[in-house]
Amino acid sequence: MKHISLMGATGSIGTQTLDVLKEHPDEFRLSAFSVGKNLDLARKIIVEFQPELVSLSEKNDMEVLKSEFPGISFTYGQQGLTEVAVYHKADVLVNAVLGSVGLEPTLQAIEEKKTIAIANKETLVTAGHLVMEAAKKNGVSLLPVDSEHSAIFQALQGEKEKNIEKLILTASGGSFRDKTREELQNVTVEQALNHPNWSMGAKITIDSASMMNKGLEVIEAHWLFSMPYENIDVLLHKESIIHSMIEFHDSSVIAQLGTPDMRVPIQYALTYPDRLPLPSANRLNLAEIGKLHFTAMDFNRFRCLQLAYDAGKAGGSMPTVLNAANEAAVAAFLEGKISFLQIEEYIERALHAHQHIANPGLTEIKSADAEARKYVSSLI
Repeated sequence: MKHISLMGATGSIGTQTLDVLKEHPDEFRLSAFSVGKNLDLARKIIVEFQPELVSLSEKNDMEVLKSEFPGISFTYGQQGLTEVAVYHKADVLVNAVLGSVGLEPTLQAIEEKKTIAIANKETLVTAGHLVMEAAKKNGVSLLPVDSEHSAIFQALQGEKEKNIEKLILTASGGSFRDKTREELQNVTVEQALNHPNWSMGAKITIDSASMMNKGLEVIEAHWLFSMPYENIDVLLHKESIIHSMIEFHDSSVIAQLGTPDMRVPIQYALTYPDRLPLPSANRLNLAEIGKLHFTAMDFNRFRCLQLAYDAGKAGGSMPTVLNAANEAAVAAFLEGKISFLQIEEYIERALHAHQHIANPGLTEIKSADAEARKYVSSLI
């Protein structure tokens, strides 16, 4: 039995991870988890899974649950996240939190030689060089949970990385894939949150609409698979059936296909190198689907994707600024303070305002992150 620590248990990836654990109670045990402020769902998770350690965002919330469940250890805040990440009984850490808050706990878990199932792409975007260096030093596996990176990881099984010509990430196009830039001028938050294929949290759904989500995935793929940005392509694929592809030197292309269901890549990360049945998953029926559509990516239309490529190629502290500025701008959009197209405008201005650091350490990364957020806030 594998013991699991789960950061971000009440989010989209977190709840679907719990679904996987429920499918296989003889294979997995939830030993520790963290939540934000959703106490009702936290209570349900505690009752159902009987974990040993639970972390809350706020001390007051911790005290409430601590009084209700005296047999369980509770903690809170950033330190609480780290305690969950390094919990001594856990074999695997599932990093499903949102944003760069997942970086330091993940680094600590790597030092403790935990296997990392990573769904928190901001950890690699913000400090990919530090994370990959620490993983290599400690002999730790980083198993991708994002459907695109899991697809590449699965397609690579039995293959040699030296034979890769390029990686091809597919993108659904998000809520506004059929709109022109002129039509984006007055779109609403509600429209942006209406994703055609996937059920996700608010922030990642907005990122999908702006194509920043795919930009972050490009940077993540660069680190996970040691691939130059020039060899990472993005292809618009509306059906989200092909999750990503690899083209090899001999012109062969291997793709991973499946219905849009995040439980599949989550489970693969937890069971790797084995597979387990997933009876509740919808089976892929290509005859029923009939056709799959593909379109070349328009970088002028999806400006955020171009900004991500530019930041990734610049390297150093630029991806940190990209991510932090995006988080701040998306939060402002969700609060109705800025328009949809101002998200990309504020990210670009933050990148131009930043003094590039070629090889930042953790302290410099945290500083660049804070400065980018502050700069975006000053524009609102």
